[in-house]
Parts: sequence; C-alpha cells; structure tokens
Amino acid sequence: MAKIVDALVSDEPAFASPMREPLLLTASATPELLKFCDQVYTSRTLIIPASDRTLSVAKGLAEVLPTDTEAVAFLKAHAEFKPLKE
Repeated sequence: MAKIVDALVSDEPAFASPMREPLLLTASATPELLKFCDQVYTSRTLIIPASDRTLSVAKGLAEVLPTDTEAVAFLKAHAEFKPLKE
C-alpha cells in the first residue's frame, strides 16, 4: 500500500539558480599559426630528420606554432615551401 506524506507547501515561487554567462574565446586566446605554402603537393606528411617528428600538409598548407623553432627552421630551409604573409 502507498504511503501518504504531508509536504510543506509555500505560496512563494521557486527560483532557479542564475545561469552563468558563456565563456567567450578572444582572438588572443588562440595562438597564431605560421603558414607555409607547399609548392609541390597539396597533401603529404613531412618527417623532420633531426627528431623524426612529422608535419602534415593539408590543402597545400603546413601550419606550425611560432614557438616550434625546429619545425619553422625546417620549413624555411625546405626549397618546396614558401612562408605565407597574412
């Protein structure tokens, strides 16, 4: 058999907790990438000989962080890549 429970009822409306504002990412929050145009292929994987790391080329572009000095030096020294100015 079901148990009957008396509940306290109030005339005051219940309020939900306020919603938080969404976090907006600013342009400065995302790091800028250096872009290099591949003048030979639209898609390929490059291997940096010094560390055996790989870099991907997609849609004719290789993108690296400016702080990745090894990748930047490799792409600047490579004859088939040209830095893009934006």
